[in-house]
Amino acid sequence: MIKHMIFPIIVLLIVFLLIAIRQIGRFKLRIWQIMLGGALGVLFTGQISPANAIKAVNLDVMVFLFSMFFLGAALEESGYLSHLSYKLFRHAKSLDTLLLAILFGTGIASAFLMNDTLAIIGTPVMLFFARKHKIPAKMLLLALAFAVTIGSVMSPIGNPQNLLIALQGNIPNPFVAFAKYLLIPTLLNLLIAFLMLRLFYKKQFIRAEIHHTKEPLKDPAMALLAKTSLLILIILIAIKIGGVFLQLPYDLRLTAIAAIAVLPLLLFCRKRLLLMKKVDWHTLVFFAAMFVLMQSVWDTGFFQTGISMLHINISSIPAIIFLSVAVSQFISNVPLVALYLPLLSHAGAGIKEMVALAAGSTIAGNLLILGAASNVIIIQNAEKKAEESISFWEFAKVGIPLTLLNIAVYAAAFAIF
Repeated sequence: MIKHMIFPIIVLLIVFLLIAIRQIGRFKLRIWQIMLGGALGVLFTGQISPANAIKAVNLDVMVFLFSMFFLGAALEESGYLSHLSYKLFRHAKSLDTLLLAILFGTGIASAFLMNDTLAIIGTPVMLFFARKHKIPAKMLLLALAFAVTIGSVMSPIGNPQNLLIALQGNIPNPFVAFAKYLLIPTLLNLLIAFLMLRLFYKKQFIRAEIHHTKEPLKDPAMALLAKTSLLILIILIAIKIGGVFLQLPYDLRLTAIAAIAVLPLLLFCRKRLLLMKKVDWHTLVFFAAMFVLMQSVWDTGFFQTGISMLHINISSIPAIIFLSVAVSQFISNVPLVALYLPLLSHAGAGIKEMVALAAGSTIAGNLLILGAASNVIIIQNAEKKAEESISFWEFAKVGIPLTLLNIAVYAAAFAIF
């Protein structure tokens, strides 16, 4: 029985090891292949039944990601994404100002458009800048990854785990609560991310001025539909935010928002089949496989038992931040929050503790690649489009010290407030 219970944990550790190595002999492995292998391992050995495996796959997440991938493909294929990037970043005339614009622009946007959305749309923009201005793509991809993780901390709709806390954490006005504790430290952490990237890539900053040129649209008809879908997405999210502020009885789910926004393209774009081919199906496979493997790990009760055996005050701010950062690396941040929320509620935790859980579980994404879904989206998307990748160690080299600094900033903010 013990062997049966521990087997999914062993599979999870093997998955982590392979993602760190990413190569066996002459065979180079993709992240989605490794995760799929892990899911098939627990499925074929009976650690999880086929019926429970199907139930484990979160259809809301899958529909949201598919919709955003489809929209991202249309934005890129039509040329509108490059056109829009010129408008947004044309005033950044040096690598310093470009990096600051990327970090603060995508970081703040991710707080309202959700981090996974910005990861999907932002990756081709980073690759475009890398090609056009001969900037190391890895630096820009890391900037995007850190920006969407840090930026999404400060909003209850910045990422799925924050949304879960806002809805189930008994927080009367989540936007105000998140802004009170997390706005200033989040902006400070974005600045720290800039300084860290500048430190690790300091040789790249000795260079001439950057010159932007306006990019023509490749397909005006598709660009119009893509622009329409993007505007619908922004408007619906604004309606959702307004509904929360006004405490209206309805809730416009992010899945519905994404699906509605992409309808103009699905219904009226003549090249919809081409866009279907451009969708990042490998990342969708990764997420489906991850849900199956993580459910198998969850069912063992290993982490639940481990937390209870620590005999610490799980409702203290330091414990919340430490546990959420550490455990998120193994079972992902959304399952961690699903586990931790009822424990905090039972312990009588207040708004401050709930917001600390949001900060810890989200900033965990900066530590290692698997700490956030947005990291995987960026890396998989980059590998598909340009054979450009970030290794486990390249990410960790910058991510670990950055996360430690991020944690220190948030811990200080909670101590002050």
